[in-house]
Amino acid sequence: MTKKWWKEAVVYQVYWRSFYDSNGDGYGDLQGVMEKLDYIKELGVDVIWLNPCYESPDIDNGYDIKNYYNIMEKAGDMETWEKLLEKIHKLDMKLIMDLVVNHTSDQHPWFVESRSSKDNPKRDWYIWKDSVKGGPPNNWRSYFTPSAWEYDELTNQYYMHSFAVEQPDLNWENEELREEVYRMMRFWLDKGIDGFRLDVINLLAKLKGFPNVENPDNINYLGNNEGIHDYLQEMHEKVFKHYDIMTVGEIPFVTPEDGVLYVGEDRKELHTLFHFEVADDMPTWDLQRFKEIQTRWYEGLKGKGTNSQFLNNHDHTRQVTRYGNDGKYRIESAKLLATMIHTLPGIPYVYQGEEIGMTGVRFDSIEDYNDIAMKNEYKEEVAKGRDPQEVFEDLLLLSRDNSRTPIQWDSSKNAGFTDGQPWIKVNPNYKTINVEQALKDPESVFYYYKKLIQLRKKNPVMIYGDYQDLSLDEKELYVYTRTYEGKCWLVLLNHSDTNNLFTLPEQLDENNKQLIISNYTDLDGTEDIHQTEMRPHEARIYDL
Repeated sequence: MTKKWWKEAVVYQVYWRSFYDSNGDGYGDLQGVMEKLDYIKELGVDVIWLNPCYESPDIDNGYDIKNYYNIMEKAGDMETWEKLLEKIHKLDMKLIMDLVVNHTSDQHPWFVESRSSKDNPKRDWYIWKDSVKGGPPNNWRSYFTPSAWEYDELTNQYYMHSFAVEQPDLNWENEELREEVYRMMRFWLDKGIDGFRLDVINLLAKLKGFPNVENPDNINYLGNNEGIHDYLQEMHEKVFKHYDIMTVGEIPFVTPEDGVLYVGEDRKELHTLFHFEVADDMPTWDLQRFKEIQTRWYEGLKGKGTNSQFLNNHDHTRQVTRYGNDGKYRIESAKLLATMIHTLPGIPYVYQGEEIGMTGVRFDSIEDYNDIAMKNEYKEEVAKGRDPQEVFEDLLLLSRDNSRTPIQWDSSKNAGFTDGQPWIKVNPNYKTINVEQALKDPESVFYYYKKLIQLRKKNPVMIYGDYQDLSLDEKELYVYTRTYEGKCWLVLLNHSDTNNLFTLPEQLDENNKQLIISNYTDLDGTEDIHQTEMRPHEARIYDL
């Protein structure tokens, strides 16, 4: 495998509407991101991934795009965006834009034309079907609604939407549509951005013939269909290969066998991917399952392609709450999870606020939530006659709003995020968990992240090293090595609220060990690790 700048990067995700509000309207904005770039630079990351800021009615927080060539008013304007890009590059960081090309907003001029008549030239840019037996064309459901089809009275046909009714799917079989998308991609790349995060990119190809499916609730039939690799290879040939960029695909419903088809370096499609065997399919922490997932993906991509490592983002509950301990051991737990993500094979992603150990939130009522997926599911389940409070409790764990509360900058009103009324409530714990406090404390989660990121820059073993799990039978210990060019690093993680005894495997020699980093401050590297008691949520890395 070749060495590339993007393989060596650490990516910081900016969900701008919750980052920093510069004008007091309650929404974070691009000017706010610009004002806080020095903070991101201080952390030491290389790449900023910016969530969608294109012109949008904002039904699904910007993932419903009305105009690919404009900036959403809430976010700012093109001039501000251009200044932001310039400043990011001046600070020697890179910018990747979040791009949605599976669907648009129903207010996009393409769709307005498409729905205007059956013989409109853009009719075939979207997916239109006749009714079957007086109902939808098939029994598919969407992510957000019981049916993937919406009836349009004007032309007496249904259009397909994999997400909200307001997000009609594009018809990628139409060559004219594809060429228009590639033209738009080149527009942004020619402005100087450094790549794309491609939203649900494996959904572009639809199941041939649009047949009924046996189990509509298992929506994996929406992705990985015949033709998808043709589209991505064409996209690479016509757009990506002409730029020195990073492409990461959001790719649900995949195994390593599927994943290597998207990111294999011989395939000429994408550079790396997000799979969701952890974030979507593992609702609560399950160490044995996590180890098994890591080993399968490592072996599946080894020498062929590059993985991504993340435990949370704008769609998933904050990692220290969902997969760690956000109470007594919040700091230790946040550092342990960071150690893990930054030392496993693949590119590490830091979701804003994660670097200070921000926790998930629990609001009191469904009215406090904005998440369209959660609200639609709540309505759907209550309509079936279920107890509203029971439905609410069931949906809390995986609500996307858990991770969307504003960044906690300081202990002042609204956590220093805005002078106005925040678009979503601030997590009440902002007075004790905030950036100002973290930057004052040399032992904070922030500075631990900074050390890990610096280590990655200086030690190729963290990037290109072979991975071996030494703890397959351990229920609460996760122990593995990364080895590269004669260097061997040992990672010890006690993912537990209790002490656990670790015994060094016979094949490893501790005589020349050096402690690289630990999330407990009382170790100096002289401790015997032949047999050692690991404390709750303790993490250590040794160079052997």
